[in-house]
Amino acid sequence: MPAVLIGRKIGMTRYFTENDENIPVTVIEAGPCAVTQIKTEESDGYSAVQLAFGDAKPRRSTMPVMGHDAKAGCTPKQVHREFRLENDEQAQDFEFGQTLDVSVFEDVKYVDVVGQSKGKGFQGPMKLHNFSGLEASHGVERKHRSAGSIGGHSTNLGTGPKIKKGKRMAARMGGERITTRNLDVVSIDPERNLLLVKGPVPGANQGILFIQNAKRLNKRKTRIAKTGA
Repeated sequence: MPAVLIGRKIGMTRYFTENDENIPVTVIEAGPCAVTQIKTEESDGYSAVQLAFGDAKPRRSTMPVMGHDAKAGCTPKQVHREFRLENDEQAQDFEFGQTLDVSVFEDVKYVDVVGQSKGKGFQGPMKLHNFSGLEASHGVERKHRSAGSIGGHSTNLGTGPKIKKGKRMAARMGGERITTRNLDVVSIDPERNLLLVKGPVPGANQGILFIQNAKRLNKRKTRIAKTGA
């Protein structure tokens, strides 16, 4: 069965191994999630499973959502997310109305975590693109955090009526969908539905996360997964 869950970011802490190794980890409340829909190539044209997470008050939900979740035998949920599957054989591993918890990651070493990054608002080029800014020596005009000249990048030849596409300028920062790949699963706590992964994950505390087994490992972790060393 593909390991997929919806969770909530609790925060970061440290985890000490038996060898007194200090590992920075992110604590995620992973599940429990209800299987509210199963899609197959015959009925929908593709294979997928829909999971629901977090209880919602009926007055804060809608009648269609309440009816949709009631078919699966669960109370109204806050978050619904569809995970694509490779084929119908994987879809057969799930049962309609089934409840999934963090134990699905018991034999998983690496996971991908998807979340929405923190919104930083409208930012200048120095913060957004790490520009160095203008000189701060004597005689320089007092706009040291300016982006500098943009007219020379009007077109590839340096002339033209508009700015060259892709020119890095001030813009809105953060608040984007971010995927962090190949995170090590350090520990799981089935009793409290907690998943501990090494390193940071996108988003603020209490933010919604989508966790699934890693799809594409780097060279080092591919070797570890095959040989165990």
